[in-house]
Amino acid sequence: MTTQGCLRVGQLAPDFTATAVIDQEFQTKKLSGYRGKYVVLFFYPLDFTFVCPTEITAFSDRYEEFTKINTEVLGVSVDSEFSHLAWIQTDRKEGGVGDVAYPLVSDIKREISIAYNVLDPDAGVALRGLFIIDKEGYIQHSTINNLSFGRSVDETLRTLKAIQYVQSHPDEVCPAGWEEGDRTMIPDPVKAKVYFSAI
Repeated sequence: MTTQGCLRVGQLAPDFTATAVIDQEFQTKKLSGYRGKYVVLFFYPLDFTFVCPTEITAFSDRYEEFTKINTEVLGVSVDSEFSHLAWIQTDRKEGGVGDVAYPLVSDIKREISIAYNVLDPDAGVALRGLFIIDKEGYIQHSTINNLSFGRSVDETLRTLKAIQYVQSHPDEVCPAGWEEGDRTMIPDPVKAKVYFSAI
């Protein structure tokens, strides 16, 4: 794995191989093994905390919506795979996450967090980074939240669908707030007027 310093959209996502927990089992996951699918890769600070379980369970509860559009979800934190397993085996009402529909990856050496430039060096944990990686392995979207507030599954799905749309319709672009089924725009000074004239 190599770090890329100033990681940005349009770059090839840093590859990694790591131990993950899925279906209460330890499995080795390699990011490049998901080529041909889109990947939502999100980082969270720690297991057994407060905002994190709300995000983990929100993505898990809607996991099927991602798989229907050829997308895998991967959650990553600096916890060990044993901590992930214990958290999964803890009921949601007790602060756990219960069974999670997608892999939780262990980044105990912090190599993945460093590669994606989300490691908070003072706290020693990952900030809430989220990356949407396309079928070819390129980063198409990234956001990073500070530790104290979570992310939106709705906005992640909206952005993912916009990425998929423009990649399958390369002569069109999606305007602000675009939702699936909304009108798009032709990025041409004359043809764009068709869109703006209907606003």
